[in-house]
Amino acid sequence: MNGDTFHLRKSTSTLSTRSHCISNKKHKGSVKGVRLKNKEMKDENRITGMEKREGWLSNAFFMRLTARDVFGVVKYHPLPCIFAASLLFFMGVEYTLRMVPSSSPPFDLGFVATRTLHRLLESKPALNTVLAGLNTVFVGMQMVYIVWVFLIEGRPRATIAALFMFTCRGILGYVTQLPLPEDFLGSGADFPVGNVSFFLFYSGHVAASMIASLDMKRVQRWKLSYLFDTLNVLQAIRLLSTRGHYTIDLAVGVGAGILFDSLAGKYEENRKKELLTDGLDGGAFHNSKMHENGEYISVSSD
Repeated sequence: MNGDTFHLRKSTSTLSTRSHCISNKKHKGSVKGVRLKNKEMKDENRITGMEKREGWLSNAFFMRLTARDVFGVVKYHPLPCIFAASLLFFMGVEYTLRMVPSSSPPFDLGFVATRTLHRLLESKPALNTVLAGLNTVFVGMQMVYIVWVFLIEGRPRATIAALFMFTCRGILGYVTQLPLPEDFLGSGADFPVGNVSFFLFYSGHVAASMIASLDMKRVQRWKLSYLFDTLNVLQAIRLLSTRGHYTIDLAVGVGAGILFDSLAGKYEENRKKELLTDGLDGGAFHNSKMHENGEYISVSSD
């Protein structure tokens, strides 16, 4: 009987050990299953993240470009392509150019190009005075036209543009006062008359002429606008020859004329809309008749 009891205990112990082993195996299997599941979830998350990134890139504009599109840009938009090439070219020029030392006068390519004319005017002061007087007459023509179109024709845009332009020129000219070129050829007949001081940056002569010319083109005064453009070019050549302005002053003068004419047009149109929205009269500025191109042509009220 004791033997049977011993055998029974042994069998029970063996079964218990087997059950424990099986339980451990199941536990290890469940742990492995959890780890495998976590790994699969991580893989899925990584794949999902990659898909999201790929989806973001697939929506980018450049991903949809084809070779035909690229060649089409060159074919149908050559000007921006030229500007892009110019950007690369001038980056190379800028980063390799030897700077002008502080002890030397500024380098100006316009002065180099007009060196012969400068020598001519330097040797003939009377000719320099005559050309200065003619240039002053042209400046007077600009002023008369800009005031005329407002007071007589009731189109204030050119006048507003000139006021904007000269205000900005005064601020910039005072903030950065450039040195007068060494070889400057002054004249009492030049504008401003009397050899008084003036701002170099930027050229009010050129900017005002641009404003007047743009106004002429708006109302289709083509011959007069072409005359002003021609005189403006001759004026720029004389100013370079007398060293009355640097080339950058003249170039920015052209841009300033275009910019402030555009700003004046926006101002005029916005004010008209605001007054109409508020139900206000606005006076002669906004009671004018309209030309077919949108410019005011009369200050009379209907």
